[in-house]
Amino acid sequence: MQNKVKVAVLGSTGYVGMELVKILSNHSHVQINFLGSDSVTDEYLTDITQTKEYNNLPKLKNNKSFEPNTADYVFLALPHGVSNNYVSKYFNKIKIIDLSADFRLDNFEQYLQNYGNNHSCTQYLNDFVYGLPEIYRSSISDSKNIAVPGCYPTSILLPLYTLLTNNLIDCEDIIIDSKSGYSGAGKKFDIKNIISKDNLNFFNYNTNNHRHICEIYQELNKYTRGKINFSFNPHILPNFRGMMSTIYVDLNKSVTKKQLVKLFTNFDKKNPFINFEQNNNRADFFSIQNTNFVNIKIFDHINHNKIIIVSLIDNLIKGAAGQAVQCFNLSMGFKENLSLL
Repeated sequence: MQNKVKVAVLGSTGYVGMELVKILSNHSHVQINFLGSDSVTDEYLTDITQTKEYNNLPKLKNNKSFEPNTADYVFLALPHGVSNNYVSKYFNKIKIIDLSADFRLDNFEQYLQNYGNNHSCTQYLNDFVYGLPEIYRSSISDSKNIAVPGCYPTSILLPLYTLLTNNLIDCEDIIIDSKSGYSGAGKKFDIKNIISKDNLNFFNYNTNNHRHICEIYQELNKYTRGKINFSFNPHILPNFRGMMSTIYVDLNKSVTKKQLVKLFTNFDKKNPFINFEQNNNRADFFSIQNTNFVNIKIFDHINHNKIIIVSLIDNLIKGAAGQAVQCFNLSMGFKENLSLL
């Protein structure tokens, strides 16, 4: 039996960090030997969450006390603007899987406009592979440094990738309407914004001005021959986890729904976590919660030259922690779906 891979998780008490710990603690080839936090130290994660899945793990320590020579991989479940400070210390000393936005963008000017000037190692931006396995599988397999995509981009890029690369849709008029559970806003989100004693709330935010737009543009422009133009309207729902992106596109001339079905069917067959549904089941959060799957459905439009695509993911799993472990599995040469549902 091969030796287990030693891993550390920094930011392990956040929503994404806890999901990472849960998945990795059930991984047959992993030993978690460091759990870091900025908010809690010298306690066990199970004492904080009262969850049996966090048993038999090391006590929480301050993130800054981690030494890269004590593990093989470090997962950085840290906010943007924070993660890069650790990368500057760890680069070339340990394999890094970063779940922040700090290394997703190829261009620092784009980062500067969206996330501010708090980046300490812009020289490493191009040393990270964009961790979307269904598109960059071979690059991820060869990489020591992986930047896990954002949750909104994951739900949007995967259904559009196969259509754009095959030149089936008009790339200049795409409408994207996305809805996320409130866990996507992090632990600091004020629950009173959406849940009160008498009712539930629902709201859109940062329409056409969300930070993930630059990431979506960057990646979509790599798949298409024309100029990408889209509208993006994100929303927060009063449920904890799940994400749905409804995408409205115009078909290129002479393109039929049958062609789309064939492409998505092939995409499904080639990727263990793509689930193209052709049944009459409704598209809902229950179908993807607590899984690493992407459920994709297509619907007819009243205008036969248009199509409606619905893409569903769990924002904490395929949108973050699960995708990070999927990348880890590829990087290590393990089965891609190991420990993932």
